[in-house]
Amino acid sequence: MAPQAPARARAFTTSPRLVRPPGVYAPQCDTRILTSALYREPIGPGTDVLDMGSGSGALALHAARRGARVTAVDISWAAVWTTRLNALLSRQRVTVRHGDLTTAVRGHTYDLVISNPPYVPSPSDGPPRRGRARAWDAGADGRALLDLICDTAPDSLRPDGVLLLVQSALSGTEVTLDRLTGAGLYAEVVDRARIPFGPVLRSRTPWLRGRGLVGEENREELVVIRAARI
Repeated sequence: MAPQAPARARAFTTSPRLVRPPGVYAPQCDTRILTSALYREPIGPGTDVLDMGSGSGALALHAARRGARVTAVDISWAAVWTTRLNALLSRQRVTVRHGDLTTAVRGHTYDLVISNPPYVPSPSDGPPRRGRARAWDAGADGRALLDLICDTAPDSLRPDGVLLLVQSALSGTEVTLDRLTGAGLYAEVVDRARIPFGPVLRSRTPWLRGRGLVGEENREELVVIRAARI
């Protein structure tokens, strides 16, 4: 996920009643392009959808509005309660569970898994255990959650199931594609967007340049990756 209040993109309003309290990720450009990819999938009644790292529940609600049976998972209790409240306000049925991306839904499989995980490279070795940055920081290479998702996705998908994942190119698009392919999925980039740095990445520009992750242009590329079981 991109930073919330220190936004890296314009806010994305999915509903006039969407609650977004402090500390819970506010939908932005990455949510927008992932939502566009979601609407290209054949979702309807009988489709089982998992939203991994639901935040405010924006993506889960889009899937629920199309008639899918939706389960949303987040490690943050604030995000869990926010997703539940937004589902109630939107009159959508969403099952919301608290836990990490592997244990909360262990043993269950889905037709579609969607995820906008933390993916921002950080000077810290690992993701933060608390605080607002938990919604976007993902370790020095930005892959603390991405690698976990890539490795566990095959166990969460039914035959012909699909994973839709959004991330920054700063955290390694090719690494994700290779890792998903190595896990037995057919993976490809289905959408891209270039956006200006927001306050968080601007504040880290010297560190990012020192690691060779960015050049002189203060923009990043977001990508949506689609990975399917075949």
